[in-house]
Amino acid sequence: MKIIHSYWAYLVLALLVIATINAIIGLTQNKEFKDKDLRISLFTLIVTHIQLLIGLGWYFMSPSYKAIKEVGMSEAMGNPGLRLLSVEHPLMMIIGIVFITIGWSKHKKQTSDKAKFKTIAIFYGLGLLFILSRIPWGQWFSQI
Repeated sequence: MKIIHSYWAYLVLALLVIATINAIIGLTQNKEFKDKDLRISLFTLIVTHIQLLIGLGWYFMSPSYKAIKEVGMSEAMGNPGLRLLSVEHPLMMIIGIVFITIGWSKHKKQTSDKAKFKTIAIFYGLGLLFILSRIPWGQWFSQI
């Protein structure tokens, strides 16, 4: 489950970067919001939600979760590595996915192409920043 979660994250990040850059380009170049743009944004939304489900499944099977149950939350908060994996990473990923979901929902209500691109760029960009801020890079690269 951990391996699936780690490798699926590459797809999430790639699509999230592509969707954000696509929206920024569409916004700055005053492009028409076409089916391709819709599909990129939608596929990114779907892939991030699948990652959330995989991540939640892994969280409750992980050694970090078991450690919290054993030592308690106050001990976990005192250990930077355990805090990252058991609290910061899951919380920031959920917040990032919430921003992406809000961006998808808000863009559908926009009537102009520029507003659609702007909404996707802002919310997917914020989601990307939250996600990048708490990826356990050291552990992630050690899996390669």
